Amino acid sequence: MRCQVFRLPAANTGATVTTNKGENAMTDLIYFLLIGLAAGWLAGKLMKGHSFGLLGNLVVGVIGALLGGFLFGLLGMVAIGLLGSLLSATVGAIVLLFLLQKVKVS
Repeated sequence: MRCQVFRLPAANTGATVTTNKGENAMTDLIYFLLIGLAAGWLAGKLMKGHSFGLLGNLVVGVIGALLGGFLFGLLGMVAIGLLGSLLSATVGAIVLLFLLQKVKVS
């Protein structure tokens, strides 16, 4: 059994994909916030001594999720599923904490 977490985007074949954007917006937002919270907490644990409490971890994780998605997009990778999203958000949160630590030291 193979677990796929990231994939390279396929070439544009001209096919269209239809989605029901309005129906799952609230559920998607809740998942995004939960993944951000988990990523912020995990990044705080991995970067020793950078835990900011529940709300702080949520903010770090959400910003990290956006940053991770951007960075992985630059590399041509796309997160797939819950594990891919969590990994991408955690990497972004770690990069964010690293940058904040460097700015704080200066």
